[in-house]
Order: sequence, then C-alpha cells, then structure tokens
Amino acid sequence: MRRIAILTGAGISKESGIATFRDDDGLWRNYRFQDMATPEAWHRDPALVTEFYNMRRKNVIESEPNPGHLSLVDLEQKYQVDIITQNVDDLHERAGSSHILHLHGEIRKVRSSLDENLIYEVDGWEVNIGDCCELGSQLRPHIVWFGEPVPMIIEAGRIARQADIFIVIGTSLMVYPAAGLLYEVNPAIPKYLIDPEAIPAYGVENLEIIRATASVGVPQLVKRLLDT
Repeated sequence: MRRIAILTGAGISKESGIATFRDDDGLWRNYRFQDMATPEAWHRDPALVTEFYNMRRKNVIESEPNPGHLSLVDLEQKYQVDIITQNVDDLHERAGSSHILHLHGEIRKVRSSLDENLIYEVDGWEVNIGDCCELGSQLRPHIVWFGEPVPMIIEAGRIARQADIFIVIGTSLMVYPAAGLLYEVNPAIPKYLIDPEAIPAYGVENLEIIRATASVGVPQLVKRLLDT
C-alpha cells in the first residue's frame, strides 16, 4: 500500500473556529507569546498561563472537524496515511483519522512539571492551580513551548522520508523545525501545498500549489487521489 504523509497547520483548524497565531485576528494579536507560551512565562506566572490554556482548551472542545479534516479520513480507503500536525487540537482524531503525530503537544492533555513522562487526559476544559501529578507537582499544559525541544520531530522526519506522496495543508511553512520536513521528502515524489496564501517553497521539486482553504482544497485533492 502506498504511503501518504500529511503535514497540517493552523489553517486547517481555522475553519472550525480555532484561532491561528499569525493572522490579523490571531492569538498573538491579543497575547505576547513571551507571556503565555514559554517556560519562563510558566515559572513567572503559572496561574496566567493555566488560564490562557483553559480558554484555548474550551475553544477546542466547542469546535468540530470541518470537511478538510473529514476528507483526509477517506484517503485511508486506498493509502496508508500518516498525519503530522503542528496543531494541538484533537480535530483529526475526532474526524476519524487513524495515525496522528502531534509535533507541538496536545491541548486536552496535561503533564507533570517534574516528570514530562507523566501525562494525563483533562476531564473537561478547566485545570486549576493546585491540580498536581502523583509526584505532587503542578500540572502544566502538555504543549511544546517556544524555546523547548520538539521531541517528535525525529519520528516525523522518518515518516516524511518514507512517503510516496506528501501533502501540506494550512501552514505558512515559517515555523521550524516542522517547515523543514518538506525538504526531507524524496525530491521525486508528488507534493501538494494547500493554502489560500501558499507560495512556492524554494528548491522543492514536483510541488503543486492549490490556493484554497482546507475545506475546499482538501476534498478536491482527496477525490483526485482516490480516482487515480
């Protein structure tokens, strides 16, 4: 069975009502990432960071997968599909995709602030100061913050290198190391970039650009791939 690797970014979830970071109405227009999404912010004001992620978690829970997420599930009829997502939401899971790798963590999980291997599902959307792991340390968002390593990038690179087709959806390709995955792919295989503001990636061969939103462009591409 041929393998498709898919890299998704904030654009695929924007149509479900989840705020992006870099758009004119994005999250960083209202918050400084230094105050919300760094280890230093956590040590300085864990209550503020906890509340910020509570709001984000509530937004995710109230959102639903859109046709972009749902169409990717159909590819599993014909291909082995691996989704590498920069998003911390669970919309790919709720849409029904089988193999999802979260590069930047998962908003509906928290972990120990002492042992990163102690990870817990959040029941609902709210986490409070005083909620602790079994070691007695405050639970922090299970999120890769700015300045922290991205441990799943090694597995993501392996998936990208094994792909027969590579698809990028809803990302600016400005956030590294995720953006570098496009350059790990076999130059000879077909590649597709779906985004309304997509621009050619420097030095990438066999790349087709589809300037459309995920809810429009993904179903169109999925149909083509299933028909060939």
